[in-house]
Amino acid sequence: MIPRFRQISGGYSEFSFLFSLSQSDLHILTAEKTKQKVENTQMNEKKVNVDIGNGRVIEISTGKLANLANGAAVLKLGETVILVACCSGPSKEGTDFLPLQVDYREKYSAAGRFPGGYIKREGRPSEKEILTCRMTDRPVRPLFPEGFFDEIQIQALLLSSDGQNESDVMTMLGASAALALSDLPFQGPIGALRVGYVDGKFIANPTHEEMAKSDLDLVYAGVADKVIMIEGDAKECSEETLRDAMSFANEIVKKQIDAQKELVASSGRKKKEPRLHKVPQELKDAVNAFCKGKMEAACLVNSKEERQTALDAIFTEMEAAVKPQLEAKVEELDLKLKMYFDQLTEKTVRTAIMEKGVRPDGRGLEDIRPISCEIGVLPRVHGSGLFTRGETQALVIVTLGAGSDAQESDPITGGTGTKEFYLHYNFPNFSVNEPGRISGPGRREIGHGNLAERSIAQVMPAEYPYTVRCVSEIMASNGSTSMASVCGGTLALMDAGVPLKLPVAGISCGLVSEGGKDILLTDIIGAEDFYGDMDFKVCGTKAGITGFQLDLKIAGISIDLLYKGMIRNRDARLKILEIMAGCIAEPRAEMSKYAPRIVSMKINTEKIGALIGPGGSVIRGITETTGAQIDIEDDGTVKIFAADKEALDAAVQAVKDITASVEVGKIYRGKVTGMKEFGVFVEILPGQDGLLHISEMANYRVNKVTDICNEGDMLTVKVIGVDDRGKIRLSRKAAMEETGEEDDASGQAEKQAPAPQVEVGKICRGKVTGMKDFGVFVEINPGQDGLLHISEMANYRVNKVTDICKEGDMVTVKIIGVDERGKIRLSRKAALEELDDKK
Repeated sequence: MIPRFRQISGGYSEFSFLFSLSQSDLHILTAEKTKQKVENTQMNEKKVNVDIGNGRVIEISTGKLANLANGAAVLKLGETVILVACCSGPSKEGTDFLPLQVDYREKYSAAGRFPGGYIKREGRPSEKEILTCRMTDRPVRPLFPEGFFDEIQIQALLLSSDGQNESDVMTMLGASAALALSDLPFQGPIGALRVGYVDGKFIANPTHEEMAKSDLDLVYAGVADKVIMIEGDAKECSEETLRDAMSFANEIVKKQIDAQKELVASSGRKKKEPRLHKVPQELKDAVNAFCKGKMEAACLVNSKEERQTALDAIFTEMEAAVKPQLEAKVEELDLKLKMYFDQLTEKTVRTAIMEKGVRPDGRGLEDIRPISCEIGVLPRVHGSGLFTRGETQALVIVTLGAGSDAQESDPITGGTGTKEFYLHYNFPNFSVNEPGRISGPGRREIGHGNLAERSIAQVMPAEYPYTVRCVSEIMASNGSTSMASVCGGTLALMDAGVPLKLPVAGISCGLVSEGGKDILLTDIIGAEDFYGDMDFKVCGTKAGITGFQLDLKIAGISIDLLYKGMIRNRDARLKILEIMAGCIAEPRAEMSKYAPRIVSMKINTEKIGALIGPGGSVIRGITETTGAQIDIEDDGTVKIFAADKEALDAAVQAVKDITASVEVGKIYRGKVTGMKEFGVFVEILPGQDGLLHISEMANYRVNKVTDICNEGDMLTVKVIGVDDRGKIRLSRKAAMEETGEEDDASGQAEKQAPAPQVEVGKICRGKVTGMKDFGVFVEINPGQDGLLHISEMANYRVNKVTDICKEGDMVTVKIIGVDERGKIRLSRKAALEELDDKK
């Protein structure tokens, strides 16, 4: 590499000057330069603090990290640290919207951990990361000037997580700080925080421990005395409690805004003059002249499809008429014609509402669209509900499953990682009759599903043994499909027999605000959402609010106005709940015959290992034999799921046999598994042996244990004691005295019961008692062994029998033959194939 020379005083280059220094001088010079850089960095870094109460402080700093970005801020709360930076680029040709993109990422390194799995690198964003992106985007998007279409990216990176302080609201606040510090035309800053409600007191940015006790989870963003965005859930709180929580948050927001302004004053960049894509007056005049007298009739067509067709026809005619006269005068003519036609449509819709009280579909301001409800729509599913409101329709399907079907995650920032209830929302292209790319769920679908899920989750029964999944398939969309998903989800859950505390319904309230006049709209359609100022969704029961979400297109509204919207939503919600009750008033008493049956039982935690078995062999064997699914929890709770009662009963009995505890004084029948001079060992329960001492074998003196029994014999014994080490003492003598059985006079061994009749074709479960190169011997009944040949072990070539099992393992086999000598032939391959066919 050729060195680059720089002339300095004295005529020497920097290279020559450095070359002439001694080694010690070089070290001194390097140390001084490093010190100077550190001091410069420390000098450039500026910090402000925000006291949010309870002795907790948010630190906002800038100047140390990401200094090449348009704006960057580092936020710290406790030991949770997050970096948020923004950058921008020129608008792309043909863009008629603000291309703002928010990306929030959590790295396991922030918590001092490695990612799980084989690939030790974070992959696609998690659901929590996507929801944080959405919450960050919504409050800052309205605060850019109209016609500003430059590309903006906000990137947030979790640098440190203490597992208690949540990072999502810090990302929202950090985005505001980064934009305010930048040269972008951001008309903020805003404040953002989470509010909890514990023991009658509001808490700002509660920890996960505090949130576990909270009756409210409110995420709030706004400017001074105005709310821009809220989202969250509540345990059936009142409208007044939610209003008071927002007022509490507003005071914290004011502190956050003041702190950001202080930081901007010392470290902010000078705002650049933005390039705004404005429509020239000449174009406005031409379009207005052509469309005069035509727009209102088209905008007030009741049907969504017919309305759009009428508007498209006017636009096509207008474009053909005015384009020739403007082509040479207006840049980006196609773009600006479309922009202004949308603006004219918006003005027409809003004017009709403001001045005439007329809505696009002809309803009154407080009217709800016609509603129909139906349950039991699909024959084989566990529960289904169809909810239709106007042109919006949601089909919701419920599936009941085992504990292992719960949704698991690995939260980096703390909180629970398991959901036993979840709702997935799907929005196919046909629901709006617009072909497009077909792919997996997008951010919108994740967000809508989350809102519906958390709204219904508040009424799910506690300690419910089933995992419950709802899937909302949107059949048609013209406004508030997430609220239709809540209503349809409630119907489907009740149809499935899930004992909800109370039914939940949801509705959206809109707003048109102009010239100091505010008009609220109940149950908004798509056009009112698109051309209006607000989409305020509230879900709840007749007792209170369970979920909520506010989106605004304007830079904030008063808390009092939003409270009026809550009251409007409550009135509409109660009407919808009444209609839903006419379809199904309470959960079904009986579940679908296709839903899995469940039994929950408790076992001694010391028996968990025995139930699982070596390498899971025991529990796997039970599931293979019965077809049941078994979930075991650390506290000894065992949940058994099966498709029918027969399979359930078989699995329950198998679990009881394996996990049963020995009872002193109880009589058992067991197999002699070991012989000693002083006595024999008898297996009275699976895996549980006791000692039958020679002195307890009979009511006379026994000279040799073989005078009474041999290995493999079946004996009736009574448990006469269990010592502190768990050793079991047995007595044959006491058992015979209690049952009245008499020993034979000669003192010969107790006769073993005749072996059960072997049924060819039967599938059974047995224990491997012997191993050979050519196969293994499996005990299918007490004292009855069969040969499982290596060729019958699997439907592929088995090289060694130990690849499949080892002595003592339990295996599922099918009896495929008995020869003339009574030798039993078994097949594991045939058993598994038959069980798979039944599934």
